[in-house]
Amino acid sequence: MASELHEVIFMAKRERHKNLFLNYRNLSSFPVELLRDEGMQFLERLFMKRNSLTTLPENLAQKLPNLIELYLHSNNIAIIPQAIGNLVKLQSLDLSDNALQFICPEIGQLRSLRHLRLANNQLKFLPQELGDLGEMETLDVSMNLLRTLPERLHQCLSLQCLTADRNLLHYLPRQLCLLPDLNELSMAANCLTSLPLDLGRSMELQFVFVDNNAHLKGLPSYLYNKVIGCSGCGLAAQISDVKELCLTLGDVTVPLPSEVKAIGSETDRVLPLEELACRVLHAAHSWTSKDVRFLTPFLLPKSLLDVVRWPLGHCHRCSQPMFTIVYPKLFPLRETALAGVHKRGLEEYHQRSPELLRHLTDLHNSH
Repeated sequence: MASELHEVIFMAKRERHKNLFLNYRNLSSFPVELLRDEGMQFLERLFMKRNSLTTLPENLAQKLPNLIELYLHSNNIAIIPQAIGNLVKLQSLDLSDNALQFICPEIGQLRSLRHLRLANNQLKFLPQELGDLGEMETLDVSMNLLRTLPERLHQCLSLQCLTADRNLLHYLPRQLCLLPDLNELSMAANCLTSLPLDLGRSMELQFVFVDNNAHLKGLPSYLYNKVIGCSGCGLAAQISDVKELCLTLGDVTVPLPSEVKAIGSETDRVLPLEELACRVLHAAHSWTSKDVRFLTPFLLPKSLLDVVRWPLGHCHRCSQPMFTIVYPKLFPLRETALAGVHKRGLEEYHQRSPELLRHLTDLHNSH
C-alpha cells in the first residue's frame, strides 16, 4: 500500500497533476511525499475522503499554495491548525463526518471560500469570523451540537444555502432574514419554538425546511407561498429496484408514485389515495404544461386544477409535492390569499374527490 501511494504521488508530481485522489487509503497521517521539497505548487484539488487522518500539517498552505478544493470528508480530524487561513485561494472545504469540537477563527481568512461543509461533527459553537466569508454560498453545519448561530453570519451576503439540521438550535437570528441571496434554509430537527416574523419576506428565499421541531407552533405568513418542509410523506427511504409503472397521456409518460409499487406493512405510513391522485395529476400537469401542444391538459374544474397545480409544500426527505398533509398539527392556514385558494380548492376537492379519482382511473384505462 505504501509503495502504491508513493507511486501515485510521484506520478502526480512528475506530470504536474492538478487533481489528486487519495480516498479510501486508510491514511492516519498526511503523506510526507506531498510536503517534501517544494511540495505540489500546481495542485488545485485534493481528495482525501474516508481515511483516518486526525489533523492537518501546519505548512499545508506553503506546500499546496494553489489549492482551491480540499475534501476531507469522513476522517477522524479533531483539530484544524490556525494555518488553514493561509489557503487564500481555497473555494471549497469539506470537513464533514470528522471529530471537530472547535473551528479556529482563522477560517475567516479564507476570503475566496464559496462552499463550507462541517456536517456531522461535535461542534458546540461556530466562530463569529465566519461572517468575514463574503463569497460563501453554501454552509452546512447539520448534525452538530449547536445551540446558536453566529450573529455575524448575516454579513455573508453571497450565502445561498444554509443547512443546520439536527442541532440544538432554539431560535433563528433575525438578521439572517436580511441575507439578499439566501434561497434555501434548512433547520429541521432542532428545538425551535418560533421563527422571525419577516422570514420569507425576501423574494429570493424559496425553500424553508423546519420540520421535526416539536415545539414550533406556527409559521410566518410570508412562508405560505414558499416551498416548506413537512414531517415526511410516507415514502420509504429505500425503494426496491422494480420495474417502474407509468401513466401515458398522449405523447407524455408520467411515472406513478413509488408507493403504488410496494406492499405496506404495519410500520409503513400509507398515503391516502386522494394524496396520490393529486401527485400524479400534478406530475402530469408539470409535463404537459411545458408542451405547447397541450393547451388544456385536463378537463377538470378550475378549483381542482388549482389544487393540483400548486402544492402546499414538499417533503424534506424525498422532495415529493404534498397537497393534503403538510404540517397537519403545527399550524392552521391563516387568511392569506394563497391559503384561501387552497382552502376553497381543498373543500371542493374533498367534496368531489370521487370524481377526481374516477377521472384518474379513466385516464389510466384509456391508454
